[in-house]
Amino acid sequence: MGWLRRHGLFAVAAALLVTAAARDQLDDWVARTQLPPLVVATGAEVVARDGSLLRAFAVADGRWRLEPGPVDPAFVDMLLTYEDHRFWRHSGVDGLALIRAAGQSVLAGRVVSGGSTLTMQVARLLEEGPTGQWGGKLRQMRVALALERRLDKQQILDLYLRLAPYGGNLEGVRAASLSWFGKEPRRLTPAESALLVALPQSPAARQPDRNPGNAMAARRRVLDRALAAGLLDTEQAQGANSTALPMTRRPFPALAPHLTARLHRESPEALRIATTIDAGLQRAAEALARRAVAGQTAQITVAMLLADHRTGEILAQVDGAEWTNTARAGFVEMSGALRSPGSTLKPFVYGLAFDQGLAHPETLIEDRPVAFGAYAPQNFDRRFQGTVTVANALLASLNIPVVRLADALGPARLIAALDRAGAPLVVPGGQPGLAVALGGAGISLGGLVQAYAGLAEGGIAVTLSPLPERGGSTGRRFMGDVAAWQVGHILSQMPPPPGAVPGRIAYKTGTSYGHRDALAVGFDGAHVGGVWMGRADGTPVPGAFGGDLAAPLLFELFDRARAGGTPLPPPPSSTLILPNARLPEPLRRFRPPGEALAERAPDAPEMAFPPEGARIETPDGRLVVKVRNGVPPFTWLADGRPVAIARHESAIELDLPETGLVRLSVIDVQGRADSVNVVLQR
Repeated sequence: MGWLRRHGLFAVAAALLVTAAARDQLDDWVARTQLPPLVVATGAEVVARDGSLLRAFAVADGRWRLEPGPVDPAFVDMLLTYEDHRFWRHSGVDGLALIRAAGQSVLAGRVVSGGSTLTMQVARLLEEGPTGQWGGKLRQMRVALALERRLDKQQILDLYLRLAPYGGNLEGVRAASLSWFGKEPRRLTPAESALLVALPQSPAARQPDRNPGNAMAARRRVLDRALAAGLLDTEQAQGANSTALPMTRRPFPALAPHLTARLHRESPEALRIATTIDAGLQRAAEALARRAVAGQTAQITVAMLLADHRTGEILAQVDGAEWTNTARAGFVEMSGALRSPGSTLKPFVYGLAFDQGLAHPETLIEDRPVAFGAYAPQNFDRRFQGTVTVANALLASLNIPVVRLADALGPARLIAALDRAGAPLVVPGGQPGLAVALGGAGISLGGLVQAYAGLAEGGIAVTLSPLPERGGSTGRRFMGDVAAWQVGHILSQMPPPPGAVPGRIAYKTGTSYGHRDALAVGFDGAHVGGVWMGRADGTPVPGAFGGDLAAPLLFELFDRARAGGTPLPPPPSSTLILPNARLPEPLRRFRPPGEALAERAPDAPEMAFPPEGARIETPDGRLVVKVRNGVPPFTWLADGRPVAIARHESAIELDLPETGLVRLSVIDVQGRADSVNVVLQR
């Protein structure tokens, strides 16, 4: 009798509600309902450039609850057919269903069907209320009626799709679909839809990984109802019933884990963070990183970065080979860590030397023992090659020639240029020395790749960003276009790793002092990328060379990013492409500025105007220059680029489109020269 009394009261309450629906008192009763908060917290998502999920974050209490997003209409039809087929017609409480459920329960002596509408289930889920007590049911009816007056049907359905429980800490159809099937719920099979319809009724008892029998039986009941309603044909229902259940929960996507975590920290209130990351390329890069460390010691890790230097969009970023592996310091975002760049800064020294008219790729330079005060640089192999061209010195990554050029430039000029390129160097002690040219400073992989992006863009700084419309050209020039092309052309002649196609990527490798860092950085006509390998704690890795470890990964990364590759650009029209014998005399052999000054004859040409260090307004790009002494005809150069050839006048007007710091040089017929540095302003 106790059971009958409880369910009889439930039936009476239901009948009263149905009858009261026609009464005025119902309006006041419903209007006075205090609704629970209708805003449901969902976890933040970071998405790839195509909108696919890179990573999701749980809500504050650890539950996986996400915005539903697009949901397969067939799933919704199956859900409403099984749970509430009059959902679109009732006002929150289905009186017929309640009376039927009460009658079935009385006759059968047990609960046969619940009679709850989908709106009543939403009411219970919002309040996390009880399901079995009639007082709780009455509260759900009242809240359901109030919800129907406050929200439209689609909003109520969306709340259910967010809140329905699917076992453990899973809530909502999207979290369930990702966890049980590893896919978005926009396209579900009949078997998948049926399981997702069945689970919320008794998630703990029907979890397929714990109670596969219960899950199979519940899924079959949903499929039988769908077959009877004409949602499926017999063949579809039989196929769905024979489909295996998922036996384990899948981890949620966690592509680019360090990057996505940082973006989430930087915008903690954002529910959806769009990025420029290419999900397929990111997966490929992470797989490359894991493979690269598979045969290495436990502490070795990898960082990679690939971007489109034309737009500044970062396409893939790997900050560690195994982000959950503490032995590899997987928690460290290695693309932003300061490391020694090794020889990867050498191209910038050469480019600045080309810019300043100190050298040309075919200029001869000495690779012999030399000392700069107490500093006596050595080549990596402790050997000397004698007289070489500047291009070959860069290709062979010789140390002594690049230090000679850095000494002529001044290390501060290199640091300033990299700063303008958006790649600041951190110099030990704050005072740069000549060792900076060989990697004696700190820079991040991200900064280094950004500097190479500027080289690829003709000497104009590029900002690289994983956020849409945050990257791209800054318009800030740090190197002339001719010098940038000359450097890229030399680097494109670097021998590629075994099996790779030569000439497709302009790249440079680097190995830091003590074999702590192995690097490779390069670009083609569209992409720029970098690879770093080493230990996060900076411990030396004996035998680690950039060419052996990092370069093959760089080429594989580029291969994953393109179908046929984008060729490197042709030279600017003003590029001086000549053999050494046809170069102007001062460019045939490198001599430090002090040495050249000491050898100047009294009648050698001397720049009369403009003076050294002058700042000159050139609104139309025209500048009058003057030379005294020397034997005409004269050749004039701007940053090593000929701008007037074989002119007999001692004063002429030059057309100079350049702005900023420019090195002007004049050469007489005997090959004697003079130069000044000036700043041109518009």
